[in-house]
Amino acid sequence: MRDPWIDWLNPVRALAAEASARILEIYATAFDVTAKEDNSPLTAADLAAHQIIVAGLHELTPDLPVLSEESAALPFTERQAWRRYWLVDPLDGTKEFVKRNGEFTVNIALIDDHQPVLGVVQVPVTGLCYFAARGLGAFREEPGRPPQRIAVTPLQPGEPVRVVGSKSHGGPGLQKFVAALGPHELVAIGSSLKLCQVAEGAADVYPRMGPTSEWDTAAAQAVVEVAGGWVVSAETGQPLRYNTHDSLLNPYFIVYGDARRDWLSYVPHESRRGL
Repeated sequence: MRDPWIDWLNPVRALAAEASARILEIYATAFDVTAKEDNSPLTAADLAAHQIIVAGLHELTPDLPVLSEESAALPFTERQAWRRYWLVDPLDGTKEFVKRNGEFTVNIALIDDHQPVLGVVQVPVTGLCYFAARGLGAFREEPGRPPQRIAVTPLQPGEPVRVVGSKSHGGPGLQKFVAALGPHELVAIGSSLKLCQVAEGAADVYPRMGPTSEWDTAAAQAVVEVAGGWVVSAETGQPLRYNTHDSLLNPYFIVYGDARRDWLSYVPHESRRGL
């Protein structure tokens, strides 16, 4: 039996492209930046993309709930009954947007039974899109070119480990991880692009020893997992799961493509239980 989300993938990709176009319109202006309650930045682009995506998803699947970073807070007592829902970050990497370095994304994921089964990650500035659906495959698409299937790559013996890290949220946990790793190359990238680098085989590992929320990771986790990789808790080694408790914060986590290496052994002790 064909999974329904396979038929939803192209409409969701179109929504991500529409939101990206609106983000770029605002990106070209002298936009204002305000602060949310947690002091993270908020712009008109976040809100405009949120409105486009939420309206489009409600039209596509009227019966499915939508949880967006810019939604009003929903209590777990309401969310816990959701078996299938959309999880959206309308503009991931707002700090990169404010810095105007281009490394921000639109993220749309479908969660089914606490797992991401569809993900679209669109880069507004370049038009690059990563997308995946379980039962279909994982792909990378550049403007004007047909989609290319992507997959994680095995570690190359004798070669330094290719590590991606956060451009705005590095921190001591990342430094300790790479110090324990041995020979490596570290590249700092913004937003969910770090996970996509692992998914397409351009990087080997992404250790995240800092706070993230569920909408930050869901879409790209779908891409990574369908491409053959892993997104796991730094404490338990189990895949990240969604909407399982009141908090929408993720545990610290590791993204990797080659499961033959014990990546958890490099996690600093103080980071294993971190949030």
